[in-house]
Amino acid sequence: MATERIADTRPAIDTALVRRLIDTQFPQWAGLPLVLLDPAGSDHVIYQLGAELSVRLPRHAGAIGQAKKEFEWLPRLAPHLPLAIPVPVAVGEPDFGYPWPWAVSRWLGGEVATVEALADSSEAAVDLAEFLTALQEFAPEGIPDEYAREDLTLEPLADRDRETRAAIAAVGGAFDTAAMTELWDMALNAPGWDRPPVWFHGDFHTGNLLTVDGRLSAVIDFGGLGLGDPACDLTIAFTLMSARSRAAFRAALGVDDATWTRGRGWALATGLNAYTNYAAVAPRVAAQTSRQITEALIG
Repeated sequence: MATERIADTRPAIDTALVRRLIDTQFPQWAGLPLVLLDPAGSDHVIYQLGAELSVRLPRHAGAIGQAKKEFEWLPRLAPHLPLAIPVPVAVGEPDFGYPWPWAVSRWLGGEVATVEALADSSEAAVDLAEFLTALQEFAPEGIPDEYAREDLTLEPLADRDRETRAAIAAVGGAFDTAAMTELWDMALNAPGWDRPPVWFHGDFHTGNLLTVDGRLSAVIDFGGLGLGDPACDLTIAFTLMSARSRAAFRAALGVDDATWTRGRGWALATGLNAYTNYAAVAPRVAAQTSRQITEALIG
């Protein structure tokens, strides 16, 4: 019942609404064809607008700050990163019953990265390590002040303790309960990040990577972008990589034991959250999150 109540509060988004929003607020793009991207992520409805633009509208209140955050930060980050990232060109305003800001960005072509294509690629693993290294080294003026901003902070891993232990109990028949509990305790007890805050993507998993001709080409969806402990971005090592490519990734990134353990904890917690919420109704999510949990347990 709770799921139904949440779904009922989400705004209805269809092509007619998006057409009206674009034509009214950005008449320079009026008449460009709209093509719904399906399936898209759980946070946004996404359309391709013409040949060169994308339109992203938040599905729920948890994603409403992304448009303005990306508009502020991605143009500053892009020149420093070795893979392409979205280039925001406009932020739309609420109208016609749609309640939140929405975004127009340059279209990034390509295919979503897959385990089948890249899991064993040490080259792709090193490319991702180089991307994260460049992201973490980006140092605009005013980081200490910006770090205090709520939209650039990430909840501590410990804040997920209750829901993660509940999920461990709920899925015990599908995974090793003792191993999950041991990993979770290790992650919570690992020493914390004791260096200056660095930039993290915040949702760094397979679905947010694009490829062209089998090579990594772009990183998308920076709604979780923030400053602090970069361990959350190690999730990619468990959603995409095999043990062999994961070793190459860790070596290239230079991750210490404590950060790696916290990263495994993030992968376990986020994998369990997605599995318990979506796996029963989405076989694709079930397969992806099962692999994420299993690989996190392997380490």
